[in-house]
Amino acid sequence: MTVGTITPKELEALRQKGETIDLIDVRTPVEFREVHAEHARNIPLDVFDPDSVMSNRNGSSDKPLYVICRSGSRAAKACEKLAACGHRNIINVEGGTLAWEQAGLPVKRGKKAMSLERQVRIAAGFLVLLGVVLGFAVHPAFYGLSGFVGAGLMFAGITDTCAMGMLIAKMPWNQVTDCQTK
Repeated sequence: MTVGTITPKELEALRQKGETIDLIDVRTPVEFREVHAEHARNIPLDVFDPDSVMSNRNGSSDKPLYVICRSGSRAAKACEKLAACGHRNIINVEGGTLAWEQAGLPVKRGKKAMSLERQVRIAAGFLVLLGVVLGFAVHPAFYGLSGFVGAGLMFAGITDTCAMGMLIAKMPWNQVTDCQTK
């Protein structure tokens, strides 16, 4: 089953014509709080349950469900999950929130946050440096930490999944209460 795509401008044009748009944003709550399409609602990918999403839709279930993330990758994964469960009329918003903002479309802004991708780069760099320093100063076996992190980054790039990113997303500083996402 193929998943459709739509540009942010095309989606906004549909909304301007008066169509009811059901748009879900699958980024983390912190990312969503920072900036999101004006009429999007947040259902993070790490808690994304296709059947639950479809049963709790805004509007008619026969209308398209539009999915957005930062740049399109996580939204594509959410669309694949929905399609694998037999749900139809699923549409990925091309380019995600980045493209939405670049098109000058309406967004809601909240508290600025460090991106999850940046946090992963900092953590990975720290662990590699730590492995090298400990390998030199304490015992050569610590070089294995650097190798492990490098292998993890390579695996993340090949599979487009990041265990470190999923772990960091669960850290307290990346959590928000419901009232903070509005």
